[in-house]
Amino acid sequence: MEYTSIINFLEKIGKIANFNEKELDLLKRPQFIHQAELEVSGKKYSAFRVQHNNSRGPFKGGIRFHPEVSLDEVKALAFWMSLKTATADIPLGGGKGGITVNPKELSKEEIEELSRDYVRAFYKVIGPQQDIPAPDVYTTPEIMNWMCDEYEKLIGEKAPGVITGKPIEAGGSLVRDIATALGGVYVLEEAIKRIVLTEKTVAVQGFGNAGMNAAKLLAERGLKIVAVSDSKGGILNNEGLNIEELVKVKSETGSVVNYTNGEKISNADLLELDVVVLVPSALENVITVENASEIKAKIVLELANGPTTSEADKILYSKQILVLPDILANAGGVTVSYFEWLQNNEDNYWDAETVKTKLKKKMVSAFEQIWEKYSENDYDFRTNTYLLAVKKILDAEKLRGRV
Repeated sequence: MEYTSIINFLEKIGKIANFNEKELDLLKRPQFIHQAELEVSGKKYSAFRVQHNNSRGPFKGGIRFHPEVSLDEVKALAFWMSLKTATADIPLGGGKGGITVNPKELSKEEIEELSRDYVRAFYKVIGPQQDIPAPDVYTTPEIMNWMCDEYEKLIGEKAPGVITGKPIEAGGSLVRDIATALGGVYVLEEAIKRIVLTEKTVAVQGFGNAGMNAAKLLAERGLKIVAVSDSKGGILNNEGLNIEELVKVKSETGSVVNYTNGEKISNADLLELDVVVLVPSALENVITVENASEIKAKIVLELANGPTTSEADKILYSKQILVLPDILANAGGVTVSYFEWLQNNEDNYWDAETVKTKLKKKMVSAFEQIWEKYSENDYDFRTNTYLLAVKKILDAEKLRGRV
């Protein structure tokens, strides 16, 4: 993801909403950019923490360990976090962090040292009321726990609210493991209430954490999952797949393609199936100008980040396909991260039912706010989501006297 795409996006949204230059400039520029060079076992690694906007609350966003991490990418991701927290209507801003490293090449001890080193480099600019990191690509609850421990050592007191995505035993929140999928399911349920559907068939591209849990949760609610896929390919059964059996096959053999009660299909085929709900939950840019005209679903639930290109969006909208965009559809994760932060700050611990009830309330409210706008104008659902999120940020900025 390049930051130039953010600039182009803001120019487009700015024209629709009549933003002035000062407003656009404020959105384009992260408030703070922090960089460091970390060294572990004689090797050096670039590290970043970008804090995009905190007008609505402390910065919030994950830390990724990946060989392709760059400042440009982290800036773009921090911007999207500002929009995602605004969309979910939680009182947090947007930030992001990362280290340019391939963690698969490091020992567990080296990963721990790198994680602690990251905190030593940036501990003065993070904190429970300042900036709250979380897991992202190739980072785990264990890594978050090391980081939290290092932060507490450096400041000399307990501060579990500095980082979310921690293990349950260390102050993590229940439901976090299924939060992204469950948030998406709540949004989809609201959409289904407003669209007349003759049947409820679903295809899920990507059978990782989000996709697998979404398939389980939707099947429990009576929707028929007819196809799923992972990186090795997909499986189709128009009578419906046995999700429990699929999970077992995936766990034991490493891929859903080894499920015997179905027809093997490609990931590309899955996207074009005649289903009511399509759930891209793996890679970005899978729905493109090349295949958008072949999409037959009535609703696209984006559990992955950026699965639909802007050119494809226009085609889907012209076909009257409702796209539930990623910054809404997968905001369940950051919402439960927010709940973890609240529990830590209050020295409290909520049971699973409480977390689910609060998550549903947040996701339904966010959907309703966007649907109301969407029903009043001729812009697609994604554009309305963006307009509302940006307006919330700018409204908060105006109240602070920044614009």
